[in-house]
Amino acid sequence: MTGAVDELLLRLQRQRGVLVRVVSTQGSAPREAGTWMAVWPDGLTATIGGGQLEFQATDEARAWLAGGPPIEGVQRYPLGPSLGQCCGGVVFLSYQLVDAADAASLQSELLAQLAPVALFGGGHVGAALARLLATLPFAVRWIDSRDGVFPAELPAQIETEHSDPVQQAVAQLASGARVLIMSFSHAEDLDIVIACLKRLRERDDLPYVGLIGSKTKWATFRHRLEARGFSAAEMDRVTCPIGVPGISGKEPEVIAVAVAAQLLQSLPKA
Repeated sequence: MTGAVDELLLRLQRQRGVLVRVVSTQGSAPREAGTWMAVWPDGLTATIGGGQLEFQATDEARAWLAGGPPIEGVQRYPLGPSLGQCCGGVVFLSYQLVDAADAASLQSELLAQLAPVALFGGGHVGAALARLLATLPFAVRWIDSRDGVFPAELPAQIETEHSDPVQQAVAQLASGARVLIMSFSHAEDLDIVIACLKRLRERDDLPYVGLIGSKTKWATFRHRLEARGFSAAEMDRVTCPIGVPGISGKEPEVIAVAVAAQLLQSLPKA
């Protein structure tokens, strides 16, 4: 699986397009500010919500690509009778002509808008989860203490890191990162949990810390954490088992779906 950023970068290597962004909205709208799509002469990458708004924006962008006048400034689109959409709000769009020269800056800019996730563990579940998260609004920092565990080619939304000892990486995580812990050993898992709890105690800037495992594993971890001086309230900041309830199956891809859904629930409501 690859994400929209990868498709954008790939297509920019061979053709120019128009990047259409939602600058702001008023009232009910199909997508939130920051949403984007790329319009090509023969296709689209990503979406600003579909419907007549997207149809009109695509038509205007392609007219520019075909040699029409540039679309300057921010354009206002009421989602009422004029567009035939029942949302009732207003969407403000910007248009930017882009080509291969813009690829590097666009990659940095678009990835910076994504929610950071730190994924500890390059095993089967970690690999399935990394592939899935690359299609969602997350920028993934994938960390393992072992060499040679990461695939050679990865989507732009995934950055790999070798860290030994692995828990040292916790101190350098982006503020606001959601942490997923699923290393190859319980000992490493515990070390990462301890590092996360210490960071929460000092900075309180990790909104989600999830640990893969059973209730029995977490009970054992709680005893060990308590012996190290962590309070019940601090330990309650860790989610274990992880994943939304009601999804059965132990296949890595099934677990990945349940965990990704829980991460999406942790994002601020638009």
